[in-house]
Amino acid sequence: MKTLKYLLIAVCATGLAACSDFFETDSTSNISDEVIYGDPGNIQELVTEIYGNNVFGGDKSYRNRLACGYQGMNTDIEFNTKTGAAQTDATRYAMKLTNGDLSTSDGKDPWGYLNKAIDQCNVILQNIDAYADLENKNVQYLKGETLTLRAFVFLEMVKIWGDVPARFAAVDPNDPATANPKKEDRNVIYEQLRKDLKEAAELMDWSENIAWAPARNNLIRPNKAFALGLLARSDLMYAGYALRPDTWMAAPGATYGVQFNVKDATKRKELYQEALNACGEVIQHYGDTKLSTDFESVFKDICEDKINFSQTEWLWVMPFADGSRGQFMNYNCPKSTDAFKALKNNTSGSTNSVQAVVPTFIYDFENGDARKWVTIAPFSWSFDGASGIASDAEKRQSIFAGSDLNEKFLYQKNVNVSGIYLGKYRVEWMERERNGNDDGVDYPVMRYADILLMYAEASLGSVGGDVPAVASFAGIDPAGQFNKVRARAGLPSKELTMENIIDERAFEFCGEYIRKYDLMRWGKLKEKLVATTSRLEQLDNHAGEFTATGDTLYFKYRRDDSFIYAGSGAAVSKGYVFDKVWGLAKGENSRPEDFDDTVWVRKNMFRSENPPSYLTNNYKLYEIEANIDKRHYFPIFSVNEGASNGNLWNDYDYQVY
Repeated sequence: MKTLKYLLIAVCATGLAACSDFFETDSTSNISDEVIYGDPGNIQELVTEIYGNNVFGGDKSYRNRLACGYQGMNTDIEFNTKTGAAQTDATRYAMKLTNGDLSTSDGKDPWGYLNKAIDQCNVILQNIDAYADLENKNVQYLKGETLTLRAFVFLEMVKIWGDVPARFAAVDPNDPATANPKKEDRNVIYEQLRKDLKEAAELMDWSENIAWAPARNNLIRPNKAFALGLLARSDLMYAGYALRPDTWMAAPGATYGVQFNVKDATKRKELYQEALNACGEVIQHYGDTKLSTDFESVFKDICEDKINFSQTEWLWVMPFADGSRGQFMNYNCPKSTDAFKALKNNTSGSTNSVQAVVPTFIYDFENGDARKWVTIAPFSWSFDGASGIASDAEKRQSIFAGSDLNEKFLYQKNVNVSGIYLGKYRVEWMERERNGNDDGVDYPVMRYADILLMYAEASLGSVGGDVPAVASFAGIDPAGQFNKVRARAGLPSKELTMENIIDERAFEFCGEYIRKYDLMRWGKLKEKLVATTSRLEQLDNHAGEFTATGDTLYFKYRRDDSFIYAGSGAAVSKGYVFDKVWGLAKGENSRPEDFDDTVWVRKNMFRSENPPSYLTNNYKLYEIEANIDKRHYFPIFSVNEGASNGNLWNDYDYQVY
């Protein structure tokens, strides 16, 4: 049970008088810093405050904002379906200087929480250096953890806002300016992250070897592999493209555009070398043992709350508490509206699902790609007599083999092509009941497949072709790592090229809050958004590359009772899932060869009564094409800018809104 997992990781930490929940710590405010930081157990109490309701789990933080659709979308493959102004402004590259969901006057918003996390990390690091025994392996781990958390938060802020204050020291009560620092060129932050993450990787061991027992082999605590992976992620962003001022100016008015962060190609090669070496070190240590053999199981591990590091592909996940914090499943699972108390674990009724898959992407998967029907959920769960599948009761009995006339049962019901949601995270895969919007499922941040693909990309010097001097680490073949990811998907090897990496990262990481930032650092965000809008129009009309697509979805069922909620009291005795789906690939524009009207169902996916722009109207990826490359980031909101004494400003003409 997940409630137990958080108790266990805090058990018997050195110096603690009693065991406590990971997210609930005793106050140390009446104890001197020297005493506090002389005890690793006390340091852990302070570090774990960052994970809890104080920062990551706070309302309008990762709990229900940053891990729940407000960042990372819309892209060429992912779409936020919410229609409220606050959500559409955030995802359609039209963010305003005020946003009721993301900016508040009390600091309970992403900007406030992330800056608070940085401040807390700074205080912890300052006092560890001043008072702790740095020869103690447990202290070394805790310092490495704090450096990693601070680096993670800084990288998130750069992803979301671009240039932000470089707050790398604790606030000095005798110097008010330290509490309100100026916005800084993001390259200053990237350089500090390089130092911090290399130090963190030295201080922390591989997860299975960490000296500090509560963190050993524990997925919800950072480790050497994650620090190295985060270094690679940061370096790839640093060496890549970004929307930024042409010349740094510590005042409004700079000209700007999408360009390299680093103008010097030699420096970019250095960064790719560092990223390659960081990933190579992880690959050298874990080899093939860390890549799951089954793509679906990667995401079932998240849904099942698995936190044993050695038993999963994930390198680090942000922990949430069961039943009290974290709405990751609530926002990222397929829709479930009318299967209340019939579907396994769905004791809370409907979800707030936001992550739809852009329809054109569904047709892009190669034949046989095992990732397709894990990533894409062309159904919603229903519990009724299935009259919407077939009006004739005897035909329903034939389609749903073993069912009785006029019987209610649980089944997967087809959806229109405009309503296909991400399928990687599913309530029915959970190991416990979802009995509230705060489902407590951990937010997945990085996995081993990303290490393999970043390694391959760094060896090519990414989109600029700035190939590092030594384009491999310890003889590890970059093309081999790239093709391991494809082999796991059941696909043949491909040539290692940047074009192929750009495609492969889409198929591998759809819905994982990665794609938008990949496109930004490749300088391809606007290009891909505009091209996808054009492709949606083609798909609407079954024209161009989508000529060989049709309006009809064909599917048939097989019996599967494993998803029935045993304690529902809803008299559910039978369950049915899609056994085969036909019509969601190019060339599948006629019925399948083995079509039999007594067991196959056929439904119109596009609903011909809709206007020709059915998909382009439903998947509005951006508001104004000309503004995409002015709106990669959120603005620094008015409430924060106005309280900064001129130390914060926006470069990108946000005043036009």
